[in-house]
Amino acid sequence: MSVSTVAAAPSICAPLPVLGRDVTVPLVTGGEVTYAALDYAASAPALQRVWDDVAAYAPYYGSVHRGAGYLSQLSTDLFENARRTVAEFLDCREGDQVVFTRSTTDSLNLLAAALPADCQVFVFETEHHASLLPWRDARVTFLDAPRSPGAAVESLNRALAGRTVSTEGGHGPALVCITGASNVTGELWPVRELAAAAHAHGARIVLDAAQLAPHHPVSVADLDVDWVAFSGHKLYAPFGSGVLAGRSDWLRTAEPYLAGGGASRKVTRREDGGVDVEWHDSAARHEAGSPNVIGAYALASACKALTEAGFDTLVARERYLVRAVREGLADVPEVRFLSLFGDDAPRVGVLSFVVEGWNSSHFAAALSAEYGIGVRDGLFCAHPLVRTLLGSDPRSQGECGSPEAAPGEKSLNAIRVSFGAGTPDEHVERFVRAVRELVADGAKWTYRTEDGRCVPDTSA
Repeated sequence: MSVSTVAAAPSICAPLPVLGRDVTVPLVTGGEVTYAALDYAASAPALQRVWDDVAAYAPYYGSVHRGAGYLSQLSTDLFENARRTVAEFLDCREGDQVVFTRSTTDSLNLLAAALPADCQVFVFETEHHASLLPWRDARVTFLDAPRSPGAAVESLNRALAGRTVSTEGGHGPALVCITGASNVTGELWPVRELAAAAHAHGARIVLDAAQLAPHHPVSVADLDVDWVAFSGHKLYAPFGSGVLAGRSDWLRTAEPYLAGGGASRKVTRREDGGVDVEWHDSAARHEAGSPNVIGAYALASACKALTEAGFDTLVARERYLVRAVREGLADVPEVRFLSLFGDDAPRVGVLSFVVEGWNSSHFAAALSAEYGIGVRDGLFCAHPLVRTLLGSDPRSQGECGSPEAAPGEKSLNAIRVSFGAGTPDEHVERFVRAVRELVADGAKWTYRTEDGRCVPDTSA
């Protein structure tokens, strides 16, 4: 079955213009082809709109919160307006703070540093490492991978009901960390129901929306989450920005994430030679140093572009592309898609799979070198989840090993294809055709492992 047999996407679902859509890359078999970027889940290309906005602002760049000059004042207004745009994009509540960070990882580490004493954290093993690992200084309960949305809610309810007593008596503060959409399977998680479960047990909840925000609307108020974290580089604004947005109380009372200028309101010398510091209690408390104004502006520009395009349109197009991939490979028994909640579970434009008889690193290398298609292979910074989905008894396959696999687990890896608002039909059509040809005919080239990665062997 080819992609052309799938019902045509609605005309309103044209891809948004992105940078790199006309870039050509060489093929190891000869010639060049337009690059098919199908690794949006790692980093999405910049929207043309974002790039144009940044280019228009660049000549007016100036210091933020620091200067009396016109450009400094302009840049400060632009930075704070970006904060308001993000708050509107997330439908934040009155009193919520929007803190600009470097990434989702940075945002969740910031929140981890702001946890009150003796806080207990609950996190599913299915999380990306960005939301699985920051809680090292807290009491952490890791929950097993659920096999349905309902099972996820039941598991969280049980864990919260049985949580341990704090050192001061009673249950004490608790935080639940969940993903909105899996970076491995693309499946949507029952965020609203999990938030209700958390609050019913007196816990707070933070949403890792890194994979959700680029594909679906995220309303802090409607989902009733306490915080949300996401990254600009997955939201078509790859300029090193991120966001932590939500309740201000824990953030306002925590020690600043970084100590320095911008976070401090007043610094005075003491008679004993030390210094006394009065910290800001606004978002600035955790934004020490000169802020990434271009990153914040780019992120806000992307928020506006996606809002104006309409998430109903974007969601409809992604569903069409997901269906095109799944139906295009439905009659290829060697291809097995990975899923927690089942093949029919709602998902964003992220699909991971393995191919019988192939090491995934080898397959991904052939897609790139012979077809000009960029995908991801490995464990996707979600090692416990991928290990659960693949099992723990890998067989030796293919010519090349996984760059992330441990010794003895050379074939314990998968392939991820991901797409979004800028993906043209042709890229998905080429991907489906390439997978079918590689499964049927094998690679046209030989490959070897170099520095832990599978690459074409050009030594002959």
